[in-house]
Amino acid sequence: MDLQRTMVVLFLFLSLLTNETTALQLETENTNAVVIKRGLKTRRPEHRNAYATMMYMGTPRDYEFYVATRVLIRSLKGFHVEADIVVVASLDVPLNWIHSLEEEDGAKVVRVENLENPYKKQTNFDNRFKLSLNKLYAWSLSDYDRVVMLDVDNLFLKNTDELFQCGQFCAVFINPCIFHTGLFVLQPSMEVFKDMIHELQVERSNPDGADQGFLVSYFSDLLNQPLFRPPDNRTTALTGHFRLPLGYQMDASYYYLKLRWNVPCGPNSVITFPGAVWLKPWYWWSWPVLPLGLAWHHQRRYTIGYSAEMPWVLIQAVLYLGIILVTRLARTSMTKLCYRRSDRNLAYLIKMVALLLILSAYIIPFFIIPHTIHPLIGWSLYLTGSFALSFIPINALLLPMLPVLTPWLGILGTLLVMAFPSYPDGVVRALSVFGYAFCCAPFLWISFGKITSHLQVLIDKEVLFPRLGESGINSGINKLY
Repeated sequence: MDLQRTMVVLFLFLSLLTNETTALQLETENTNAVVIKRGLKTRRPEHRNAYATMMYMGTPRDYEFYVATRVLIRSLKGFHVEADIVVVASLDVPLNWIHSLEEEDGAKVVRVENLENPYKKQTNFDNRFKLSLNKLYAWSLSDYDRVVMLDVDNLFLKNTDELFQCGQFCAVFINPCIFHTGLFVLQPSMEVFKDMIHELQVERSNPDGADQGFLVSYFSDLLNQPLFRPPDNRTTALTGHFRLPLGYQMDASYYYLKLRWNVPCGPNSVITFPGAVWLKPWYWWSWPVLPLGLAWHHQRRYTIGYSAEMPWVLIQAVLYLGIILVTRLARTSMTKLCYRRSDRNLAYLIKMVALLLILSAYIIPFFIIPHTIHPLIGWSLYLTGSFALSFIPINALLLPMLPVLTPWLGILGTLLVMAFPSYPDGVVRALSVFGYAFCCAPFLWISFGKITSHLQVLIDKEVLFPRLGESGINSGINKLY
């Protein structure tokens, strides 16, 4: 009887689970069908045009891109743009993030199903772009006449509402032959959107498997189109396709060559940061490696601020100061933990452990500092953390302080060299950094030799790992110091 009841309950549970799965699939299909039929509708649109960006989950850097999205939205609001700001967000974006975007930042969020990427099996496919085709939803924003579609790594310097006067599709050629899809203007069209979905289904040629390659293939004649010049009449909207002047999306790489902007083609309105994802401007370590990172943080400071990260920063700072104090006071006790019978064969192992402890002191703080904190706070916390953790091998293994801290001094010097404000151009700056690194290399090698030789002396004199029952610490210290 109990077996029959169990089977009935199990059958009912599986039935409910199947029904919920089927209902979810039907809901997804219905949602996609509604989008195809009437486009994406925003809640109470206030303007005829919109700035739009997208947000999806599934990368290790989702939170960083969320922060960047909020800064972008607040920056546009600060320039008093005459347009709605829309975020095309996938259904798996956390609800508390959606609430912040809508209630705190004033964006209009539309939720979408992720578009399946048919190119993800290409040999050259970069998995971090597997959902970037969600950008095609911009053509389904049917509430608007024109949309400026943006990546979140754009830094606006001024109001660019004149872009809404451009034609059906406009983009910037950062590469001489390939336009960039970090910023482009489009006229929403359900016909174009449906055609794009069809082209995805038949797997239209796409060199990189991402939105960049697809749009370059879809608008393959853009290079032959005229350059966009805003009409004098601000209410006039052009028709056709146009190339946008470079000033609407200035590649940060151009700045690093001269350490100043020299873009005479169009207004210097927007900076973009293509390239290595780990050198995006919101990461604290991007400055002074890439000087323009400080400009992005200037905008964050005056928009959403750093209140979310500051408690963790303060906790780390107190922890590091405590480590310095405790390791210094417990110097003798820490060394007594090493008491055991001396074995000369352990000398190599002891040296390796010491070097690993020193290396860890410079690596661990780098990964636990909040990634999007201000660079001045981030580097200060990193230097404090590496200094504090260096005290552990110094005091536990009786190592000399200066050789252990030589890498710390080298890092501090590198930061000062890179941040020096009076370089005439980027080439001199790069040569100065390489020259400094070349000069530092012998000091690092000498410090390595001093640490290993000092450890060997301590082992030979049985200050570390003395014979069981002998008090080698005091005699060893007296001989050495």
